Amino acid sequence: MGYLTRRRFLLGAGAATLAFGGYMSAYESGYALALTRYAPSAPGWPEDLDLKIAVIADIHACHPWMSEGRIGAIVDLANAHKPDLTVLLGDFVCTHPFVSGYVAPGAWAEQLARLEAPLGVYSVLGNHDWWSAAVPTDPPDNSRSVRRALEAAEIPVLENQSMRLIQRGRPFWLIGLGDQLARSPAYSRGRRGVDDLGAAMRDIQDEAPAILLAHEPYIFPAVPDRIALTLAGHLHGGQINLPVLGAPIQYIKRRSSRFIYGEYALRDRRMIVSGGLGTSYAPVRVFRPPEVVMVELGGGPAA
Repeated sequence: MGYLTRRRFLLGAGAATLAFGGYMSAYESGYALALTRYAPSAPGWPEDLDLKIAVIADIHACHPWMSEGRIGAIVDLANAHKPDLTVLLGDFVCTHPFVSGYVAPGAWAEQLARLEAPLGVYSVLGNHDWWSAAVPTDPPDNSRSVRRALEAAEIPVLENQSMRLIQRGRPFWLIGLGDQLARSPAYSRGRRGVDDLGAAMRDIQDEAPAILLAHEPYIFPAVPDRIALTLAGHLHGGQINLPVLGAPIQYIKRRSSRFIYGEYALRDRRMIVSGGLGTSYAPVRVFRPPEVVMVELGGGPAA
């Protein structure tokens, strides 16, 4: 019977850590799927106007991590909770190299076309939809191929524009913001975004409450109190969420450190940042499982 030396202990602990990390990464990236509920107390939203919103962010379609079958399961989960409205927050394209193949845009769009909501399904675009074609091996096309796929699925893209919707006889506005990082850093000169919040709100002529869709959460400090709730994605909740330390991205990217995941409040405004579904840079998620978000406004708290 051998003794447990310090060297053996350290080697064993290191191997166990790597094995656990690899398991968590593969499981959370390719298999796990959570439903996360929010019932924000938004002062700018009428308490007696109930609205349930399904939020799907950062799909990053690719094999084997986000196949059309997995996207279909995401659609089924969202539909099962019978939202009044479903919103897609962009980044349909996967651009990291750790893939066995890419999902044809027609295939992921066919799955998204099955989304069901009485008030409709609406989308904004993300930075990866601009930086790459819908099939990343094709030349970048300034989001045209992603737009075609969404058009084929009959999902409108709201880009710096507003839509007036009616819920139980009461109006509200759904605002879609152009992407704030649309121009790739390799090719941009000066301003990188195509976002124009003023233009997006130009058609709003009444006092009905408003919801803003933005791929990146960075816009939140500039959002007027006129907008009750902002829904954003982009950062995937950091992808890695370590005990005590939290998301390492907050120490690496200063701009990303303020709004990473969850619910935020500034004066009368509220924002919810989804942890998203896919991955970027690498197919790694640790303690931040992919999620479909369900937001319930008005009425009582979420179950």
